[in-house]
Amino acid sequence: MAISEFSFLGGAVLGFASTLHCAGMCGGIATSLTLMFAPSTAGERVRVLMLAQTGRVTSYMLAGAVLGYFGSELYSAFDQAGAFRLLQWFAAVVLIWLGLTFAGVLPMPAPVDRLVARVSAATARLVSPLRRSILGPYVAGLTWGIIPCPMVYAALFTAMLTGTALGGVVFMAGFGLATMIPVGLTALGVSTLASIETKGHARIAIGVLIALFGASTIIPGSPTNGVLCATEPPSISSR
Repeated sequence: MAISEFSFLGGAVLGFASTLHCAGMCGGIATSLTLMFAPSTAGERVRVLMLAQTGRVTSYMLAGAVLGYFGSELYSAFDQAGAFRLLQWFAAVVLIWLGLTFAGVLPMPAPVDRLVARVSAATARLVSPLRRSILGPYVAGLTWGIIPCPMVYAALFTAMLTGTALGGVVFMAGFGLATMIPVGLTALGVSTLASIETKGHARIAIGVLIALFGASTIIPGSPTNGVLCATEPPSISSR
């Protein structure tokens, strides 16, 4: 497997870096989804929440597989080392941009948001009848996973660098599992993280940290240079 053994860890690092954002933005969505299925007991509420979150992470992993495969196609179409460096710089720039967006310094990527919103709405209509089944919360989570989110964009762009569909899945699994913690805590009534996220200074600090994290991935010798992606261009024969 031509992905770094740190790919899962890299996804988790980015997921933990998104903790405050996830608590503030997805915590409310998780609470709404839980209430939508009207759980009668605390145990049932946890079950609904876990199924919905699992569906969300599944969407991340599927998208990671697509972009990881897309990355491998770029490697095969061009010089592998050159394509890798191009994607590495591109992903770093995107991560820096999204970090500064989160900090309020740069504007949100509106065209991408609009495109993803259309896909999300179409998917919601398609799977709506399935929400009445026993796996309804999981299906709802699948549509939740493709709601526009700058942190998910950053993770997916980075997942391309693995250069394989499996690498993209592994990276996004790490990212998704790390985000389940703050989202779950917020949905279960722990409001501390969400309240911190609403404070301007906290958002600026987290945004700048994410931007610096992105910049560090292209610095030779940086510990994070090999955490987000393979340290060498992946072998196409490994697909």
